[in-house]
Amino acid sequence: MAIRDTGSVRALALVGPTSAGKTALMEALLEAATGQAVRPGEVGDSSPEAKARGHSVELNLAGFDFMGDRYVVVDCPGSLEFCCEIDKALPAVDLAIVVAEPDPAKAILLQPTLRELERLGIPHALFINKMDQAHGTLNELLEALAPVSSAPLVARQIPTWNGDKVSGYIDLALERCFVYRPGKPSELAEIPADLRQEETDARFHMLEQIADFDDELLEQLLTDVQPSRDAVFTDLVREMNDGLIVPVFFGSAQNGFGIRRLLKALRHETPPVGKAAQRLGITEGAYVLKAAYAGQSGKLAYARVFGGKLADGAEFVMADGSKSRAGGLSQVQGSALKKIAEAPLGDICAIGKVEQAAAGQILSTTGQPQVPKAEARPRRPLFSVALMAKNRNDDVRLSGSLGKLIEEDPGLSLTHDPEQRQILLSGQGEGHVRLALERLKRRYGVEIDTLQPKTPYRETIARAATQRARHKKQSGGHGQFADVTIEVKPLPRGSGFVFQSKVVGGAVPRQWIPAVETGVRDGLAKGPLGFPVTDLEVTLTDGMTHSVDSSEMAFRTAGRLAIEDALKAVGSILLEPIEKLTVYSPSPSASHVTSALTARRGQILGLGPREDWRGWEQIEAYLPQSERQDLIAELRGLTQGLGAFEADFDHMSELHGRLAEEAAQGARA
Repeated sequence: MAIRDTGSVRALALVGPTSAGKTALMEALLEAATGQAVRPGEVGDSSPEAKARGHSVELNLAGFDFMGDRYVVVDCPGSLEFCCEIDKALPAVDLAIVVAEPDPAKAILLQPTLRELERLGIPHALFINKMDQAHGTLNELLEALAPVSSAPLVARQIPTWNGDKVSGYIDLALERCFVYRPGKPSELAEIPADLRQEETDARFHMLEQIADFDDELLEQLLTDVQPSRDAVFTDLVREMNDGLIVPVFFGSAQNGFGIRRLLKALRHETPPVGKAAQRLGITEGAYVLKAAYAGQSGKLAYARVFGGKLADGAEFVMADGSKSRAGGLSQVQGSALKKIAEAPLGDICAIGKVEQAAAGQILSTTGQPQVPKAEARPRRPLFSVALMAKNRNDDVRLSGSLGKLIEEDPGLSLTHDPEQRQILLSGQGEGHVRLALERLKRRYGVEIDTLQPKTPYRETIARAATQRARHKKQSGGHGQFADVTIEVKPLPRGSGFVFQSKVVGGAVPRQWIPAVETGVRDGLAKGPLGFPVTDLEVTLTDGMTHSVDSSEMAFRTAGRLAIEDALKAVGSILLEPIEKLTVYSPSPSASHVTSALTARRGQILGLGPREDWRGWEQIEAYLPQSERQDLIAELRGLTQGLGAFEADFDHMSELHGRLAEEAAQGARA
């Protein structure tokens, strides 16, 4: 049997798609370990937002003791809209349990989770939940799941049946049979006679899989030498810890089936805390999984302890070199906090009064800043809304409250668009942004009106022209006088604005030429259609001056009048921003995705396999920015919630007809 990690708290992450039953599994683990019933919502999904949606929208934390060892479970939301919280938490755990349903059609839902675990190098096991509702064989399910995992899936159990219902399992490593008993631990039983050959074949297949990474075991199998049970367990543990295999367990969280077997496997096979510390590059201190504001408790940093015990009052050095001190430690059990004097190695606790703390940071106790090696991939915003407080008196509170929400959720971002005069809240999807607004109202009492972000259209000119303008004003004393002649001509897309002077003979004094350019720029800020004008060249060719009344301001005004008259004379063309999109989709949905992009005036540039993702496609396309606003909702609707995209501005393109008229009307409104 493998040597267990003792003396430290083991951290487990429950990950997988929405509705797989992760929170139910956490509750079942607590019940099996403590022998006490756990009410739904007692330790997980206790927030009003989670209850309203019927699934997790944030990390849930709970701990338990089992056979003398301490565990802390991080229950992770399954929706991609809330993935940013998971990104920061995953690197700190010892083992991830990927929870799946026994439906081959849903196998593809596991792939984004598995790929991230593989990228981060986090050992993981698969727990097939709801096996009492399965309607196919385990082999059929494993065949569907195999393509979504880079490492081979190694079945540790096979089911026993009572009619068409799973009634128990045979543990292939222990070579023992167990029968489920609702509300009680499974009962040891004889292996059914009709399953003995199946058990022998399944166990031999398991040994063949692990022998791929153990030459000694392979030689034993080739020479019909029966390996010892301890050797088999040692291989299973080592190969899972090294990411070479993914062991597969099954059961039913709702009925408590297979939960104690999973706990015993976790007890012997979970990697030691030092593995996670090495992966993070942390020697001592605490790694912050999440920062959150907890009512009167203020800001809390939910952090895992590394290197040794963490005492209340410990001094931290942040990544930027600033210092802080732990102002209270709490053990976390769902939404309940229990004050503690110190947190043991490996525990996840809530640390108070560390105002600078943010998810993904190391709170160093070595006196030197530490930066984690395992950096989460940055995720770009996929959906945005423009915000406006319903009550103008709430503007100040709105700013502070949004700041706190963004500190808690790294997937949210706030930007100010000075051109459109809008404040934009962005996130990983419409549901993600809506959740933030619900919290804004519930926690801080700030109600919001939302608008669709405005599209940054531009105008340009269709042809060249020459325009003269005179600004003359006499009101007693010094007047104002300036006369300029300009030539305008269109430039290629992306050229911007070019100004030059070809004035000769001092028709416009040199010191006032910059004023003419400034006036032209003033006039280009808003063209006849209501948008900034670009991609043109303006040349100052001539002018007239007055010895008394000419001034910098007069020439600025004349420059503005000249360009305004020129734009009216030559006519404006509306330009819309076009983005280049890279869209990721499971292969069966790719044709629907390309149709959706085309319906949004998209131009498909290419379609091919997504690199290193079996069963996925990567679609390159041009798409008008105005068509992207709710794209993520449609994309996820077409791809079982899995689709994603990246967008970058590429170029401006002419827009004509009804859509151009509607855009111009919106600018004038």
